Amino acid sequence: MLTPEHLHALRNLPLAARQAAEGLLHGAHASRRKGAGMEFSQYRPYQPGDDLRRLDWRLAARSDRYYLRESEIDTSLTVHLVLDATASMNHQDDNGLSKLDYARLLCAALAYVATQQGDAVALTVLHPAGLQHLPPRADPRQLPRLYHMLETLRAEGTFPDRSTLAPLTARRQPGLIICLSDLYEEQDEIMRLLTRLRAASGDVLLLHLLARNELEFSFRGAVTFQDLETGRTLQLDADQQRSAWQTHLHEWLRSTATATRRQGFDYYQLSTAEPLDRALREFLRQRTTRMA
Repeated sequence: MLTPEHLHALRNLPLAARQAAEGLLHGAHASRRKGAGMEFSQYRPYQPGDDLRRLDWRLAARSDRYYLRESEIDTSLTVHLVLDATASMNHQDDNGLSKLDYARLLCAALAYVATQQGDAVALTVLHPAGLQHLPPRADPRQLPRLYHMLETLRAEGTFPDRSTLAPLTARRQPGLIICLSDLYEEQDEIMRLLTRLRAASGDVLLLHLLARNELEFSFRGAVTFQDLETGRTLQLDADQQRSAWQTHLHEWLRSTATATRRQGFDYYQLSTAEPLDRALREFLRQRTTRMA
């Protein structure tokens, strides 16, 4: 798998999404199952209890054997991508890649994989000024629309309030919701949203994005940190505070994972320095479980 830096350096989101996903999709089974659908697939011998309306009487007359016509019917899923595009997603790792850059690549790759599986894909971008929403579709023109929306978005402001989010939670559409966020919040507003989405739509896969320099606290010496959403600043000696930072961070990550799974979400922590394949494999695993 290519690194996120290499994919981002392509400056071509459709190409990056395809390159990230193609190796993963190699050998993957198509999203179809046998049944009484519209597209003919094969014959199989008649068995007692089978629907006689599916019997091929012309073949029986020619061969004196009884066969049923089996068809393939599509098994598709509605995949709803929900992307946190608040200002904290502008945080950059040491490689120059921001959380938003990584989320943009991952959303594009997830949409590409879902489309290849025959799924309908939707995208909602969370902004404080309002929601950007692309309704679900399963046609070839959906990916270019989605790529354009991802390429032009900017991260800004704080997490939208409940009234702004109301149109999103009012939609009752069964499917798989995949939320990409750094979970930077003031008072559990992201968790409350996901709880309402799960009640309205079904399963929720939460992809928690963190930069490697956050996880490792790789800063050195005297550092001034600025809260990207409030503008507040904090000055400290990174070398002296590293141990305390990491202890606090690991406690928060542990409690976050526990709380989200208790709510019934599937939670995965991702570093913006790692390839996209782990998140893509988890999507395919969840999809296979739902389609079984």
